[in-house]
Amino acid sequence: MSTQKTLTKARPDVRCKPLCLAIAALMASPLALAQSEAESLKPIEVTAERTSDSDAVVTEERIEQYQASDLEDVFAGQPEVAVGGSVGIAQKVYVRGIEDPLLNVTIDGATQAGALFHHTGRLAVEPELLKRVEVEAGAGRATSGAGALGGAIRFVTKDPEDLLRPGEQVGALVKLGSFSNTDGYRASTTLFGRLSDRWSTLVSLNQSDHERFEDGDGNEIPGTDARQQLGFAKIVGQLPGDQTLKLSHEVRTDEGERPQRPQWQISGFNPLYDLDGRRDTTTVNYGFAPAANPLVDLGLTVYYTESELEQNVVNRWGRYFGFTRSIGGDLRNSSELGSHTLTYGVDYREDRVNAGGADNRRAEEENGTVTGVYLQDDYRVTDHLLLSAGVRYDDYQLDDNNDQSFSENDVSPNANVAWEVIDGLTLKAGYAEAFRGPSTHDTFKIDRAQNDPDLKGEKAKNREVGFDYIYRNFTLSGEVYRSEIQDAIADPLFGPVIYQNIGDLESDGYRIGTTYHWQGLQAGLSFHSNEAEVNGEPLTVYVHNLLGNSIGDTWVADLSYRWDRNLEFGWQGRFVQSIDDLETSVGTIDKPGYGVHDLFVHWLPTGNEDLRLTLTVKNVGDKQYIDHASNADYESIPGYEGVIGLPEPGRDIRLGLALRF
Repeated sequence: MSTQKTLTKARPDVRCKPLCLAIAALMASPLALAQSEAESLKPIEVTAERTSDSDAVVTEERIEQYQASDLEDVFAGQPEVAVGGSVGIAQKVYVRGIEDPLLNVTIDGATQAGALFHHTGRLAVEPELLKRVEVEAGAGRATSGAGALGGAIRFVTKDPEDLLRPGEQVGALVKLGSFSNTDGYRASTTLFGRLSDRWSTLVSLNQSDHERFEDGDGNEIPGTDARQQLGFAKIVGQLPGDQTLKLSHEVRTDEGERPQRPQWQISGFNPLYDLDGRRDTTTVNYGFAPAANPLVDLGLTVYYTESELEQNVVNRWGRYFGFTRSIGGDLRNSSELGSHTLTYGVDYREDRVNAGGADNRRAEEENGTVTGVYLQDDYRVTDHLLLSAGVRYDDYQLDDNNDQSFSENDVSPNANVAWEVIDGLTLKAGYAEAFRGPSTHDTFKIDRAQNDPDLKGEKAKNREVGFDYIYRNFTLSGEVYRSEIQDAIADPLFGPVIYQNIGDLESDGYRIGTTYHWQGLQAGLSFHSNEAEVNGEPLTVYVHNLLGNSIGDTWVADLSYRWDRNLEFGWQGRFVQSIDDLETSVGTIDKPGYGVHDLFVHWLPTGNEDLRLTLTVKNVGDKQYIDHASNADYESIPGYEGVIGLPEPGRDIRLGLALRF
């Protein structure tokens, strides 16, 4: 990003959520932040991939340094994001305490909708493919997509041009990795090249195999083995007339022997069974942005996603299948009109979920659609004042498994302001709403679940105030927020399996972060505090599954040093404070605090990227703990023996080798 001292004209998709003039990376890893050389407020800049649309950005560099193998590794440096579940297939993501089904999550614009099993996660992503991950916390802009009650997460995969060097026609990247804790390995091969002056492509194959991991006490944890395979292909064309076309297809599988409820430890009522998952996603992205026409910056995304989960509960009901399918698209355009940048468009998604046993596979079915129309205006009043306002309309239709039909629609406005009061200091404030109507539900419940005939849609209201300050190599930012989701939908624990409006979900908190860099030294420190509850009761994943979880106050510290262009090493610490006497509807529990340290060394023995060695040590202190984003320990409550989440892995030494040809 450039280093102008005044605000530039708002470009399409500029985020003003209320963080319109924030540096997109202020919530990103301090390493990425440190690469900025700004001495005053950054101008607003936007690329077609909308990096300035986000509160947090996880970079490819950070993913590679810590050799991320799952979602928890990807988001470890983000204090507002927590991931629980210990193993990939069970991992759930929480943003400000809100679980990911209440967010709009996309991969290259393809929405990941639907839930397969309430005891597993619903997101399956290969970190090896990621160029970056963008996190938008809280209801925000009209362009954020349908159902973004708690915000949005955007996974962006690599293009062939991200791997090709100038003038290079073809190349290959081979990566090998070993994991000491699981006696596991990862191997991948990526081929990329230019088919012509205008077309390029890449193909990537990835396989990993992990045995059961050991926790910090040295105990081998059954049900944590995993075998994963990935195939990914993408073709990119630069068409005449400033047009771009991208076509990609991804297949990802995950197999292993897991507990019947994969997010809990093994017990007498939670034995091991085979559990296999698969996701297939096909995405088409088209862009048309003629340089001479400020009224046209057109983007079209069309996608098709299928996800499936199969569990073989032998000696009981046998094989059971859950299946989700989403087909959708997003057509938008941005027009510059004087000091205004208008972004407007329409999005549509059709969801289908099926479930059933081996003899009546996919016997139960639900179908839902959502159609949205949106408009966002970014108005540069002066060089130091930017206003943004927008609105979207969403219409939801649902035909459930009990022959009931629901139709809900609503309008969601937003308004935000960012004001550079003095050189380097920007104050921000904003208000935003988001709406989600009745939608398809957990496939492992639809053969027995019902919807309340009076079921209403959910409405989120998000308020934030904050600031950003930049002085030479030092940055400081902070914000205070209050989010409320009215008429939250869930099926209450221990009652009939009926989805109903259970009340209002509230998430309140604040965040503050600072970064500093000097020559090769880069450092950062951030803190996030959040309270999330429904009707006054703290959120817990056991009682409020698919809604949220209570996470203790979280500190993330980061320090790295680049010795020279060939050698870099660093440390990251994540520290979560305990929550004592947490009162839930089933009893009082404790969530002990913990601190986890990670190290990395990044070395280029030949002085270039043709050979790269990376040594990463996760959980250096071999800490024994259950992540606050996992299911808590309820075993001290009579009648809840065995209700306890998986512990996290102990120390894991990862050695990675990358060869580029």
